[in-house]
Amino acid sequence: MLKYKKLGKIFRPSSDAPRTRFRRIRENRGSCKGGSTLKLLTYEVDRRKDIGVMSKDEMWVYPLRAFGMEYTSMMEVVKGFSQSEKDLLEHVSGLEPYGITGAAMRSEVRLLAPIEVPEQDIICLGLNYMEHAEESARFKKEAFDGVRKEAVYFSKRVNRTVGPDGEISSHSDIVDSLDYEAELGVIIGKEAYRVPKEQVRDHIFGYTIINDVSARNVQNAHKQWYFGKSLDGFTPMGPCILTADSVEYPPKFPIRSLVNGEVRQESNTERMIFDIDHIVSELSMGMTLKAGTIISTGTPSGVGMGFTPPKFLKAGDVVECVIEGIGSIKNTVSE
Repeated sequence: MLKYKKLGKIFRPSSDAPRTRFRRIRENRGSCKGGSTLKLLTYEVDRRKDIGVMSKDEMWVYPLRAFGMEYTSMMEVVKGFSQSEKDLLEHVSGLEPYGITGAAMRSEVRLLAPIEVPEQDIICLGLNYMEHAEESARFKKEAFDGVRKEAVYFSKRVNRTVGPDGEISSHSDIVDSLDYEAELGVIIGKEAYRVPKEQVRDHIFGYTIINDVSARNVQNAHKQWYFGKSLDGFTPMGPCILTADSVEYPPKFPIRSLVNGEVRQESNTERMIFDIDHIVSELSMGMTLKAGTIISTGTPSGVGMGFTPPKFLKAGDVVECVIEGIGSIKNTVSE
């Protein structure tokens, strides 16, 4: 039987997997930037929660435990994933499912938010696309000079994220202007402190989709964003984590949102005013970004408050956030 050794542990493929389906992985093998696509998932099948990898044809989900990786949460993966494990998953995700213990058809599993319970508040960027900064100023009837000299940072309390097909709580008793914001989420994979811009990419674990749901009346009434951004059910996330070396760096993802099938936002992450290098480097100059830190990098124009009159969400509306290369999340607003 082939063995895979990592940090003193022995990993063994499942006993019913043919020997020819696996190959030896060298521990220090270099990663292939922009190479194989690797999508990691938190999912539920047959009432069992698991961590898995999407097959390359995206028809199957393979549990990591089938390859001897006994992670119990995605946060454990983020903190402990080795290059050899990543290389192994890049290989096995291209195999046929037959002989892989626990393989399930994508249609038979329910995807959950990849990180269900963040260890810290999510760090967010405000007004990080110029057109969104302009529409925000217009909604608040403020002057806008088209200049953004400094990044705007705030935090979002998240007790539990919402899955890619879960419900957005309307909180209609206190919210009368419920809004959506499609954003690229960045997950830190290696502790970052005083990291220069040119080294930021080495600290990125991967990317996901976040809908930074917002209660505009609450947000504006309190003159800061924390409460209006942090109500329960305000952080849909998913459908996966795309590992950072699956795409070229810096990533240039087409991003859009739709409400009831109508396209509302459409842009590209390369249009961010302050890019990933700037964000991580600047924050790390004064604070330690631990592995597992989630950064939501801001939203493009087209949010509900940007229309005249505003197009806020109501119960029954379906909001879809799409980032090409990662996937989509589609959430219904509850009563």
